[in-house]
Amino acid sequence: MSGVQDQLLRSLVKVATALRREGIPFALTGGCAVYARGGPATEHDVDILVREEDAKAAQSALVATGMTAAEAPEDWLLKVYDGDSLVDLLHRPNEIRVTDDILGLAEELAVGSVTLPVMPATEVLISKLLVLDGHRCDFSELLPFARALREQIDWDRVRRATSASPFAEAFLLLVERLDLIAPVVPVRSVS
Repeated sequence: MSGVQDQLLRSLVKVATALRREGIPFALTGGCAVYARGGPATEHDVDILVREEDAKAAQSALVATGMTAAEAPEDWLLKVYDGDSLVDLLHRPNEIRVTDDILGLAEELAVGSVTLPVMPATEVLISKLLVLDGHRCDFSELLPFARALREQIDWDRVRRATSASPFAEAFLLLVERLDLIAPVVPVRSVS
């Protein structure tokens, strides 16, 4: 594990401890959730889902631990830094409000030295696929994720939830053609 990954795990422990201490519901998502479920490690950031009504309190709780708040140009998240490690507090990723029901999908898993709620691989993949567009269409992180966690993913749910995205459709065709998942067999109508 690299020094960056070690630092992200240390930051994650601080985040989980602070949010639990303040009673703020949250769940780990993004690349760290993939890692927590047995996928490849990330070197990007720590992504935490929080309800919109808890986002400012979550940011304040993290600042109280010595982290630094940062400006976010987007209105669907708040940012803090723990040294060089970025922590994103997502309250409306892909224009979907984080609710108690969404947070309720998370499972308690051990990550480093802490146990915390981690989003299912299916939900993380859906979120990552819905971000893809003409300016951001890089499958290089998604392929190792899909390969490592393919048995944990409800591929039918992924197809349904991302059906409006041509980028997700292209990714799903690619993982089918690479034999990571079974292809969809079209249903023929009986005449």
